[in-house]
Amino acid sequence: MNLNDLKQKHANAEKLAMLTCYDFSSAKIMNRSAVDMILVGDSAAMVMHGENATLPMDIERMRDHVRAVVKGAPDKFIIADMPFLSFRQSIDAGMQAVKTLMQAGAHAVKLEAVDGHEELIQHIVQSGIPVMGHVGLTPQFINQFGGFKVQGKDRVSYDKIRADALKLQKLGCFSVVLECVPSELAQQITAETDLITIGIGAGSQVDGQVLVMHDMLGYPSAFNPKFVRHYLDVSNLFERAFNQYVEDVKKGDFPADKESY
Repeated sequence: MNLNDLKQKHANAEKLAMLTCYDFSSAKIMNRSAVDMILVGDSAAMVMHGENATLPMDIERMRDHVRAVVKGAPDKFIIADMPFLSFRQSIDAGMQAVKTLMQAGAHAVKLEAVDGHEELIQHIVQSGIPVMGHVGLTPQFINQFGGFKVQGKDRVSYDKIRADALKLQKLGCFSVVLECVPSELAQQITAETDLITIGIGAGSQVDGQVLVMHDMLGYPSAFNPKFVRHYLDVSNLFERAFNQYVEDVKKGDFPADKESY
């Protein structure tokens, strides 16, 4: 899967499906699936490292997650998140972060918000690197928002998100994530731009959807947003397997003769 494949699917009005992934073993399974894109998200800070926000993620850990996923899913289009402040310090620092993620094997990078890094986005695009934008609820701005809240509910923020999406198109982005915004706004941005719009809590009238893999598989989490649909109950499945293993060990049923040398 490459960018031209995605653009062709978009041109054919085919819905696109994206999931997050952070490790080699999960990526191997995802590589066998019909998923179109994989996002190596800074959400790894929360679901892989136990943080309560994405802010603690740094470029070194992102690089390692990208490398692992690239090795496991060589057939997928892989987008890497630019972690907190990695693109806010200077053009040089931002480009060094981009270089780190691309040399780890990513096919594109994703940046949150627009204001203050328009020049960097343009510079990345002009360097031949696909860029995915991200507007609406941008988790790296969580302290400014005062929590994980729906954005664009009032006219001022509605118009700002729409304007930011239009700006991302002008800067050369190929896609934008619309997170936790009213369906009407997501539909309008999808209609008004040529961007591949990827929704998460943005309704169905977008070009595709993304979910955090751990959320859709039903891993235990203190954060249970309305937009998540659970496709599996991994939490209970794992617990039952762990307990069965413990029972087999304690009864002496494991290992059996066929599992011994």
